[in-house]
Amino acid sequence: MKIIVTGSLGNISKPLAIQLIGAGHQVTVISSNADKVAAIEALGATAAIGSITDADFLAKTFTGADVVYAMVPPNFGAENLRQYMNDAGNSYAEAIRKAGVKRVVGLSSIGAHLDAGTGPIKGIHDVEGILNKLENVAVKFIRAPFFYVNFYNDIELIKHQGIIGSNYPVDMRLIMVHPKDIAAALAEEIQTEFTGKSVRYIVSDERSAGEVATVLGNAIGRPGLPWIEFSDEQALNGMLQAGLPEEMAKNFVEMGVGLRSGKLWEDYDLHKPASPGKISLETFAKEFADKYNG
Repeated sequence: MKIIVTGSLGNISKPLAIQLIGAGHQVTVISSNADKVAAIEALGATAAIGSITDADFLAKTFTGADVVYAMVPPNFGAENLRQYMNDAGNSYAEAIRKAGVKRVVGLSSIGAHLDAGTGPIKGIHDVEGILNKLENVAVKFIRAPFFYVNFYNDIELIKHQGIIGSNYPVDMRLIMVHPKDIAAALAEEIQTEFTGKSVRYIVSDERSAGEVATVLGNAIGRPGLPWIEFSDEQALNGMLQAGLPEEMAKNFVEMGVGLRSGKLWEDYDLHKPASPGKISLETFAKEFADKYNG
């Protein structure tokens, strides 16, 4: 099959491309960075350099494809994150129609069933709605929860203050996933015939925030690492001081509020996968320790 992979060589797209190429498919990887061409071609893929907000570029790239993997990369410089995500979703939809693509697998998020109060996830909700309106196109969304690798952002906090935390409590239920488990689910769906519009959840592990602190702390030689609940104001100010743009910081704080409410998990609890991915929190903790000590 001819398959389009968006997301350049990111945490999900690179292992996805490797799996698909290994299975004998013709893969084109879209990236906005021309410096990635050599690395993409080294995998055995074709590189297509351009922006996902350029519908004409996408339509040209999508033409002749059997399946498109569509994801909206983060844009930390967006003045209006939700508008950026809507623009990307509309660009995808226009290109899919023009190119006559019949199957799309999209990256989504737990909480995407909600249209407000979820931070950046509400933009993903919009993208689901846009692509689900495509006529005569089968669309499968993989809804992923909190990425393990997001904990890398806490390394400096751990090193300098000896704590880890966010604007939700120590007993907060966290549903997490490894990018490689997402890639495996995507590869499976891309290579499977499906019809209509549907959603699949993927999860690697589920723990409390306190348990996460314990497992990561033990892995890095800091037993008893405490999880600290910050106020929304403290969380916002901390992210701003760390250099995160205000639009992104506000969205992440809102996502924490959504987590505290428990509403992000409601649809997931109704449609849990029969089995989790392969990478447990303890397995990821070894990767975290390598990053921490590196």
